[in-house]
Amino acid sequence: MPSRPELGVAIVGYGGMGKAHAYAYRVAPMIRPLSCEPRVRVITGRTPVAVEGAARAYGIPEWSTTWRSAIERDDVQVVEVCTPPGTHAEIIEAAAAAGKAIVCEKPLAASYADGLRAVQAVHHAGVLHAIGFNYRRLPALALMKRLVDDGAVGQVQLSRTTWLTDEFSDPSVPFDWRFDRRLGGTTIADLGAHLVDLARWMVGEVEEIVAQSETFVRQRVDPAGGPAIAVTVDDASSALVRFDNGARGSFEMARICVRHPCDLTVEVNGTEGSLAFDYARLNELWFGSRSDESALYGMRRIRAEHPSHPYAAQWWPLGQGVGYGSSFVNQVCDLLEHWPDGPCSPNLEDGLRVQAVCEAMERSVESKRWVRITEVHAG
Repeated sequence: MPSRPELGVAIVGYGGMGKAHAYAYRVAPMIRPLSCEPRVRVITGRTPVAVEGAARAYGIPEWSTTWRSAIERDDVQVVEVCTPPGTHAEIIEAAAAAGKAIVCEKPLAASYADGLRAVQAVHHAGVLHAIGFNYRRLPALALMKRLVDDGAVGQVQLSRTTWLTDEFSDPSVPFDWRFDRRLGGTTIADLGAHLVDLARWMVGEVEEIVAQSETFVRQRVDPAGGPAIAVTVDDASSALVRFDNGARGSFEMARICVRHPCDLTVEVNGTEGSLAFDYARLNELWFGSRSDESALYGMRRIRAEHPSHPYAAQWWPLGQGVGYGSSFVNQVCDLLEHWPDGPCSPNLEDGLRVQAVCEAMERSVESKRWVRITEVHAG
């Protein structure tokens, strides 16, 4: 077989997201024919022992504690940004200046201002850019999007999305970057970014929003043994939404819900039907139509594993399902199908639009009023 050109990748950040992205590049050529052969050349992190161990575990030949040297390598064409949100803008600016294509994990940044810096950098450099809203690549959610676009539920009237976890529910969990708004962003921006993206993708742009938040554990233990450190992020938030097209909706995101490990739900209600997704059964989609016979009243379960469904034919035989890691693999496949000309979707501009909605929620919490998204863009 003729050899394919290699595509060099640098992953900045070796934690959970670095692992997911490394896995995706390794598996992608097994799932879909690609015009290039992706090779993760180097992974970076601050702690030598930890990043060296990650490189060995992920099968990456080189590691570094200096991300700038990694993105400036001549054998790297794509930079994956998998660090805490507060660091994203600086890395994106440097990678764009070096002429590299960029894939950034969500949220785009810890603030709208930093997100705007990132978008301006890729525009100025003219490089390809994408953001990691991987849940779009789950077969069930991709099928949900297709059915909405095909008019299966008629005109969308209501949308509700939730993300509940228990990662902050134990008050003895010590302080780390996740509790620092400047570095980790808010729970609104971190978990809410996925909710906002899925709503924008399926329903349309958000026009205005009103939100509430609470931080129930206001101080966390200093792991270094010093005085307790103030928490600057929300434990739980929720919002009511008005979309440009007249639809209404809600977002809820919380990290203090005991025994909720990663519970993402998405529901859309329209004039002719309803669609619902529950991440606990991520290969299933529920659908009910006004046109169904009265005797069949209710919601039916769709197994989103048929070869006619998005992404399903590229994986396992009908009924075997896919998991979390598959969404990252599908993301890499989608991006590399368009390499090197693009376009990439979703991109950093989508990330900035999502960031604007998240910032509008944060402003609403502070001002206790409805906030229009145009206020954020105008500022």
